[in-house]
Amino acid sequence: MDRSEVEAMEPLSAAAVELVERRIEEEHGYLSWLNTSVDVVERGRVVLSIPFDDKLTNSDGGTIHGGVAATLVDTAGGIVQRTAFEEPLSGGVATVNLNANYLRPATGDLRAEATIVRSGGSIGVSDMTVTSSTNGDAAEVVVGQGSFRLFRE
Repeated sequence: MDRSEVEAMEPLSAAAVELVERRIEEEHGYLSWLNTSVDVVERGRVVLSIPFDDKLTNSDGGTIHGGVAATLVDTAGGIVQRTAFEEPLSGGVATVNLNANYLRPATGDLRAEATIVRSGGSIGVSDMTVTSSTNGDAAEVVVGQGSFRLFRE
């Protein structure tokens, strides 16, 4: 399925969205520690965010470590593939390949948006963009693409 076919599916149930939110925001140790928020979960599109925190910065204290942005790229890219499943939390998703291009340092809150390029029978491809906002000004800091192994039930 390509993006338009996924978007044409029945909308996700409120229960499925709430379950994704709870699993990311409360139950996932690492993502919860990062204070990750699930802002949007819909067929073919996911938005996650992490607020700026000094504990996430490089030794210079002003820029967020690139691994935090990479975590958002990977996580959002995998979750968006789940939105192409009839039941988003059935089956599984595993990262096969991840490409992250760092454009500039991140100095504020992070926001990752992921969309489906294609969701096939066993492999899916997602596009991801991470922006960083400081004092209301947002700039792209990472663009990426990932391929994911889909384990559909």
